[in-house]
Amino acid sequence: MFVLRSAAFGSGKPMPARFASHGVAGGENLSPPLEWEDSPEGTACLALVCVDRHPVAHNWVHWLVADIPPGVHALAEGASRWRMPQGSLELQNSFGRPGYGGPMPPPGSGAHHYEFMLYALSIKHLGLAAGSGIEDFEEALKGKVLAEARTFAVFER
Repeated sequence: MFVLRSAAFGSGKPMPARFASHGVAGGENLSPPLEWEDSPEGTACLALVCVDRHPVAHNWVHWLVADIPPGVHALAEGASRWRMPQGSLELQNSFGRPGYGGPMPPPGSGAHHYEFMLYALSIKHLGLAAGSGIEDFEEALKGKVLAEARTFAVFER
């Protein structure tokens, strides 16, 4: 079974503040560590997205990565922009820049769910440009997903 998890938080558990944006107390804007196992046979590359599903956030994209090589089984803490696997491509998040952008929910808006979705794909490259965003990403995934693994963290302030 294709599984995604983080050593920094259990699925559905609070995300530590260091993974939040710099504008949040304790926020270091570090991408969280992620690891996965049991990619399906035929996986040619992987793709990752992190989305805030809270109604106030309107599916805000915090991280979007394409073309992760199939031999990769983890992303280290703080990998975004500095230690991404060779060949992977960080795309535009909803902040308007490539790479990870940590949580910064409006104070008092309650718990936000940050869903991490990893896709095992049947092709080696999604063929996206660096400036691509979520719409291009979702279109490129169509008909290419072999399996999907999910986990989520909760953050509020």
